[in-house]
Amino acid sequence: MGKHSPTAGWTVPAAEALRVTSTGPIADFDPSSTPGFDGDKSTGAEFLAERGEVLADLQELLYANGRAGDHRSVLLVLQGMDTAGKGGIVRHVGGLVDPQGLSIKGFGPPTPEEQQHDFLWRIHQALPAGGRIGIFDRSHYEDVLPVRVHNLVPKSQWEKRYELINKFERDLVAAGTTIIKCCLVVSKAEQKERLSERLERPDKHWKYNPGDIDERGFWDDYLEAYQAIFDRCDSANAPWFLIPSDRKWFARLAVCELLIAALEGLGLDWPKADFDVEVEKERVAALDD
Repeated sequence: MGKHSPTAGWTVPAAEALRVTSTGPIADFDPSSTPGFDGDKSTGAEFLAERGEVLADLQELLYANGRAGDHRSVLLVLQGMDTAGKGGIVRHVGGLVDPQGLSIKGFGPPTPEEQQHDFLWRIHQALPAGGRIGIFDRSHYEDVLPVRVHNLVPKSQWEKRYELINKFERDLVAAGTTIIKCCLVVSKAEQKERLSERLERPDKHWKYNPGDIDERGFWDDYLEAYQAIFDRCDSANAPWFLIPSDRKWFARLAVCELLIAALEGLGLDWPKADFDVEVEKERVAALDD
């Protein structure tokens, strides 16, 4: 089959269909839906392979410009309930590009060293360098998610963090980083199935965390915490997107499309050579075979 058009299957661009300002409240969001896309799993998988080539080319452009001194970068933030597929996005979408232009960081509970600093300190240490795509598996938003849900610090403390996050992201964008924030949304039924699979397969036991069952008891509290994030920390320069994740193939395709849109928005071109091309052609031609 020939290559699809860049908009094949998409009736509305992913960046529009999945933006939290378009999707409505997270509590009403359908995790098995495919907003803006009318293709099936087979079409989606084929399209992802094609669009992955586009993503790889754009990432190479970004990396080449970074090597030439361009300070611009892209940061993909992944948040979501346990089993929502954050790791799958890292492997299957991040895996589409050259790893030398990629930086990946997962954030768990803060270490003793990290606890000695403000909550954004560890985030600053992990930001992507110019020319790279950074992927955060969880992020600074952990400090207004489980921290809020479980009252790990007083409300007077976590309440201030929304505006601190907004300022941090404004400064990051001003410094040349394009931010894409994705919340992967899984249904309770799908989460149960994925947890069951982890227990049935010895090769998945390492992914199972008994604490995930406990966290499930706070489902509605997490939805409320996520909605507060969207209401207070979504902006044109650092947008939030809802990614329905019951269909893994769609979640991966959607994130790939968001990355492509972000990179295309940079208007990149190949950096000009810092040497005389014609002279170097002559030198290469004169080399012994």
